[in-house]
Amino acid sequence: MRTATYFFIFLNLSLALFEEPAVYPLPFLATAVLEVLCLLVFLGRLTHFAKVTLHNVFWKDTKNICIMVAILLSLTDLAIYGVLRLYDVRSIRWSRIVRPIFLINFAESRQIRRAFRSIRNTLPEITYVFLLFMFSLLMFSLMALKLFGERNLQTAEGLPYFRNYLEIVFDLYVLVTTANSPDVMMPAFDFSSWYALFFIAFVIVNTYIFMSLFLAVVYNNYKKHLKVKPGGPCD
Repeated sequence: MRTATYFFIFLNLSLALFEEPAVYPLPFLATAVLEVLCLLVFLGRLTHFAKVTLHNVFWKDTKNICIMVAILLSLTDLAIYGVLRLYDVRSIRWSRIVRPIFLINFAESRQIRRAFRSIRNTLPEITYVFLLFMFSLLMFSLMALKLFGERNLQTAEGLPYFRNYLEIVFDLYVLVTTANSPDVMMPAFDFSSWYALFFIAFVIVNTYIFMSLFLAVVYNNYKKHLKVKPGGPCD
């Protein structure tokens, strides 16, 4: 039973590779039949679980409610999408975002659910570090706008350089990962080599200090919550 449940969960999640827009497109009817089959298996597994569980325990377990809601949403979205296709109306399968619910909430996925709970409990505790990082990013972006925005600099493609605040925020956010380094600084560096100090300071503060601090907080809190043993019959 556990192996069959995992197989159909994996099959349900894998359908995203074959549904439009797809990596390996299959006809809509084929993916729809496979999805309905998976949902029927999930419903059957839930029904089986309801028959071997006390009635009040089954309906108090939020995992079972989540699975039923996910099945209902998936069937509704599938039916609406199919009808719209008949009338050549382009739409999006929004229910695909609920498919991981099946992976997390079935009774067989206790370890996955425990890891997910640890991540969920860790998020509030890293909010302060994240807010400090965002404040630093926004301040550096404002400084970049004041330093470079009025100098009519251009990128190698001939586009305006650091004149739009939101674009600056995005470019510096990417710079935290060093994915656009050193290209993002070259127009300013060509204008004056002293401007390299701004980007060096940004990388030191945000990439080396904040990212290290962020990783340490995430790791310590996740490890702490992972050691906490869950309780209750509905875990």
